[in-house]
Amino acid sequence: MIKYISDCKSTIVIKGSLMEDSLLKLKSTNSKDAFRYGYLLQKMYPYIKTVLFRTVLLFLLAIPLGLLDGVVAFSLRPYMDYVVNGNETQVYELWGHKIYLQSFLIKFIPIGIVVFALIQGLLKYSCNYLSEWTGNKMSNTLKIDLFHKLTALDTKFYDINSSGLVLSRFLSDPDQASKKLIETIKSFILSIFELVALVIVLLVNSWKLAIIGVGVMAIAITPVTLIRKKIKSVSNATMVVGGDMTTNFNETFAGNKIITAYNLQNNQNKKFEQQVGKQFSLTMSLTKRVGWMSPIMYFICSIGIAIVMNYGNSLILSGEMTAGSFASFVTSLLLLYKPTKSLGLTLTNLQGTFVAMARVFELFDLIPEIKNLPNAQKLDTIGEISFENVVFEYEKGIPVLKDFNLSVKPNETIALVGNSGGGKSTVVNLIPRFYDVVSGHIKINGVDIRNYDIVSLRNNISFVFQDNYLFSGTIRDNILMGKQDASEKEIKEAIKLAHLDEFLGSLPEGINTVVGERGASLSGGQRQRVAIARALIKNSPIVILDEATSALDNESEAIVQKALDNLMQNRTVFVIAHRLSTIHNADRIAVLNEGELVELGSHDELIAKKDGRYRHLYEMQFNNKVNV
Repeated sequence: MIKYISDCKSTIVIKGSLMEDSLLKLKSTNSKDAFRYGYLLQKMYPYIKTVLFRTVLLFLLAIPLGLLDGVVAFSLRPYMDYVVNGNETQVYELWGHKIYLQSFLIKFIPIGIVVFALIQGLLKYSCNYLSEWTGNKMSNTLKIDLFHKLTALDTKFYDINSSGLVLSRFLSDPDQASKKLIETIKSFILSIFELVALVIVLLVNSWKLAIIGVGVMAIAITPVTLIRKKIKSVSNATMVVGGDMTTNFNETFAGNKIITAYNLQNNQNKKFEQQVGKQFSLTMSLTKRVGWMSPIMYFICSIGIAIVMNYGNSLILSGEMTAGSFASFVTSLLLLYKPTKSLGLTLTNLQGTFVAMARVFELFDLIPEIKNLPNAQKLDTIGEISFENVVFEYEKGIPVLKDFNLSVKPNETIALVGNSGGGKSTVVNLIPRFYDVVSGHIKINGVDIRNYDIVSLRNNISFVFQDNYLFSGTIRDNILMGKQDASEKEIKEAIKLAHLDEFLGSLPEGINTVVGERGASLSGGQRQRVAIARALIKNSPIVILDEATSALDNESEAIVQKALDNLMQNRTVFVIAHRLSTIHNADRIAVLNEGELVELGSHDELIAKKDGRYRHLYEMQFNNKVNV
């Protein structure tokens, strides 16, 4: 078991038995409902309902499209009899009724075939267009609902799942579950009606030969039922590998400087080669099991055709069947192979679609652990914030905070210091309920924060992290994330207090400058000041600063510290800092060690303690004995 807890950053990466076995762990999917077709279609119906008219129209158009092959095959019967026998009038008996065809009508059969081909082409185009339209519309609706689900999930979900797997499950599976569902059902209807039309032609020409032909085709399609479970297992495994590959791409892109600096190119290449190899093995495993169906079906069908031809000769010689009927029968039988094979592949694809559907609806079944209690109350004003006997653990049995107690008065600035892994970031991550305590209470105004509405709780808190994430878009867009309906006056005030005005004045586009992905076009200090402006415009009474200046040079730190001073005025502030020089002015300093509060007081009070933990940290950091 490997356990790694990085407590000095806002994102916590954990590997261990608890997280691996979590219900939020996407790799634990098993598509358990993949064979419950009625249940899955019932779950899918709300999405089908949004495109129901076009879906029904698509399926109705597929019916004549499938039937037209039978019309073409049947038309060969009078034409061949006319060519072979030369009779001006052809007489046929169909289910006790005599049908007379004059030669001038028979001569138009080749033209009729061309007309039917044109109609087929138009129907095929219409079906393909409707299939794409309905499939994409359903997929988009499904993706939107899944994205809403994704944004509602807990921080823990993002801790324990890779970005690649999340992308695969939330973007690829909806396509497979919706677009391919429509396409495969359309193919299924098309194949069924092709089979129906051609079987009718077979029966009309010779019911005796039809029994042989249809019986052989039925035998040929039975192997499809034997590979359902293999499709499910390979589909799940392929999804996981595909997610790993996407994660590798994401990490290579985001960590390109680390890869270059440490010459890790070969490591990344080998990892990707292994993933590609695994995906190849899975694909070939399924191909081996699915691929043999086509030659077996072809072989079985060829036996059927041989039997039909042999028996058909005797029927022609005995006068039970005309040459035209036999030609029509054989043509129908040969055409029957295509929909039979297509039906087998369609059923195989349909099983893969149901596997994807099962995975999609497993995502909807994910239940966030952090949620509102019934009758949760709104948090309007911020009074005292207190931690009472708080115990918290990421992995069961390994507490990160142990019986932690701390009270913070309104508008007080409290600094949290201590060694890495001591629990500092955990303390501040519990306030907005990124996680919930295992035991004990965190209270605001004497009320447990779990009794407050989550949105109102988080509206009262602003964060400035060590590495603040800027979204693609303009600087204005990123600032307005703090308050989307802010006025121009509020924006200008936030820019001024964040000391961004001079910097924005130097840009041709000013506040409308596009920052690029993750704000890569800005320096660290500039990103921090944009994040501070975002926090200022939110104007929350609680501010959490998590290593907000630790990654900056001295010049950038000085400007950012001025901006932070403006942000901290008249607010309750929690400051996490390794650089102890930045927290001299804190009202109190809480020293944490291995999840416990070991010291609490002002800088001067703690420095005065000869054997105190804070004094020891201070002396180590500045490599200088403190004389009191």
